[in-house]
Amino acid sequence: MDRLLLRYFLAVVDTGSFSRAADLTRVSQPTVSSAIARLERDVGTPLFVRSNRRVELTEAGARLVQPARRIEAAFVEAQAALAETHAITTIRLGLASTLAADFVEAIVVACRALPGVRLELIERRAGELAALLDRGRVDLALGPLGASDTRRAIALFEEPYLLALWDSHPLAQAETIAAETLVDEPMLVRRQCEALPLVSQFFTARGVRPFMAARSISEERVAGYVRAGLGLTVMPRSLGAPGVALRPLAGFGLTRTVGLVLEPGEHGPGKHGRAVRSGVVDAIRSAISG
Repeated sequence: MDRLLLRYFLAVVDTGSFSRAADLTRVSQPTVSSAIARLERDVGTPLFVRSNRRVELTEAGARLVQPARRIEAAFVEAQAALAETHAITTIRLGLASTLAADFVEAIVVACRALPGVRLELIERRAGELAALLDRGRVDLALGPLGASDTRRAIALFEEPYLLALWDSHPLAQAETIAAETLVDEPMLVRRQCEALPLVSQFFTARGVRPFMAARSISEERVAGYVRAGLGLTVMPRSLGAPGVALRPLAGFGLTRTVGLVLEPGEHGPGKHGRAVRSGVVDAIRSAISG
């Protein structure tokens, strides 16, 4: 039985008129009349009693109304299910600017493999991501977790801050390096570093006030400067690069925990969006563990 014919049938039932049914379904009256005639041929019996004043259901027509409504409802439900299956959901992922490029690349690859997910990446300083979460501008934030942050967070890994030197530096093979041995070494400033004040305090407390050979917001460029022998710097272990040796600083036990922070509830996506976001979280965790 043709669904379209049933829709015209129900339109006539609901409006009580072929002309109003045509208006409701946005077709011509002859189209509705022809459809009803075809449906009556298919079922083998008249469905309406037609008169100049009104259209009434026959006994067979009355029996068809409820099954026709159930069929139409089933079609609508099926269309809604398919629409949700093929829906594209945009997940806005806030990224701290001090995350390693290969780490971010692995996450993007994992998320792009998810069906129905469109990823939007928003890069900011770690301290700026909280405000984006509060305003609902991002759905997830990925970066160093703050010890005082009360938001729902998922820790992914912990890593130490280490001294970065070029491979051929005389101290590159040392087990640990005392800050006092670096008095004459030029340094590089990672301007995006979340721990920059603590790093400065550590060296200042030990009488080390080095010449700053460069200041940069680019982690890749800083690694290149180290590799070229321009100076030393302190960076999280994950930012290490080929040609760069990473060694512990004596007395400097600072670490950072990198994780995901979920958006506050009042700005959260709908049920389907939350399910998609959960899938993105799982994909990121798998990318890290892999």
